[in-house]
Amino acid sequence: MARFRFLTAGESHGKGLVLIVEGMVAGLPLEAEYINRELQRRQRGYGRGPRMIIEKDEVEIVAGVRYGLTTGSPIALFIANRDWRNWREAMSVAPVEKEAEPVTSPRPGHADLAGVIKYGLKDIRPIMERASARETAARVAAGAIARRFLEHLNILIHSHTIAIGPYRCQQIEVNSIDWERVEASPLRCADEEAEKAMMAAIDEARASGDTLGGIFELIATGVPIGLGSHVHWDRRLDGRIAQAIMSINAVKGVEIGAGFTMAEMRGSQAHDVIEPRSIEGKKEIFWRRPTNRAGGIEGGITNGESIIVRAAVKPIATLVKALPSIDLRSGQPTIAHYERSDVCVVPAAGVIGEAMLAIVLADACMEKFGGDHLRETLSSYRNYLSNIS
Repeated sequence: MARFRFLTAGESHGKGLVLIVEGMVAGLPLEAEYINRELQRRQRGYGRGPRMIIEKDEVEIVAGVRYGLTTGSPIALFIANRDWRNWREAMSVAPVEKEAEPVTSPRPGHADLAGVIKYGLKDIRPIMERASARETAARVAAGAIARRFLEHLNILIHSHTIAIGPYRCQQIEVNSIDWERVEASPLRCADEEAEKAMMAAIDEARASGDTLGGIFELIATGVPIGLGSHVHWDRRLDGRIAQAIMSINAVKGVEIGAGFTMAEMRGSQAHDVIEPRSIEGKKEIFWRRPTNRAGGIEGGITNGESIIVRAAVKPIATLVKALPSIDLRSGQPTIAHYERSDVCVVPAAGVIGEAMLAIVLADACMEKFGGDHLRETLSSYRNYLSNIS
């Protein structure tokens, strides 16, 4: 069982999102403001829809924190939905005299059709509400707790947009990325020229009632060698990361390091050679990697290099110019149900990706270094580093 795990509950237009985080060590400084900063990052991005104007996500810490420090108990959080006031009847928990008109035109690309068939429902609304990407606000909150923990282990996580539709930014070395520029960018893109073309493409898609996808890249630096394991399929860190990133709404592909590009290479080109490296004043043998095509993971174990993950995000399936569908009541052709939506979510998806990667890495660090209190974990971490350096 994972050391660090979380559960969420709540619907897109319900009263709010509930989050339970279990396994965080005691003694970790944690304030609502820290989590709120991450929630605000998720809400930004060129191409977002009107929901982001309505909502201003703020978290309420309900349990698991005392005097600004985690206690080791489960952490309970609540994020209110401001739009709940307009949906009290339609999303009422209690029985009502007149139920809302059912949604019966499934949207291609969503969970709508499969969901109503699986659960034996006549109204798509319950599927829409829970399958909505609104749930990822709770994930970002959980990821903020994980990120706060990782900072004490000198692990930092960033993301940036590298493609929107057919437009891709120039390849930039990890160490050369200006993260302040990325955070200030409306698309979270490091390439100013490519960003102009991306924004124009989003404008064109919006004008035609369409949507656009793209690719975001995650980079985790300061990750020590030795997280994860090669001994079982479910302990391989690359597999755990891939599952976490693939679970994000609209993500349809994940690669680590050179990923799919390796399929075109020979083995002599694909792998990161190991070279000796001397450190003045030390007799031990050290090494270096001139490349990082493995993306920081070999054999399911971190190898000391930065973790590099990329994810492909499909275009949002809720279109203003709705796609053909059928009415589940009559079986007759119709157009898919439309509700306000985004045109492009790639910048926000990158922030969600950061959260999911932080959750996986926090769990792997707890697995490796243990401890019930932060100081105990840090002692084990420092002892480990001193033994391998």
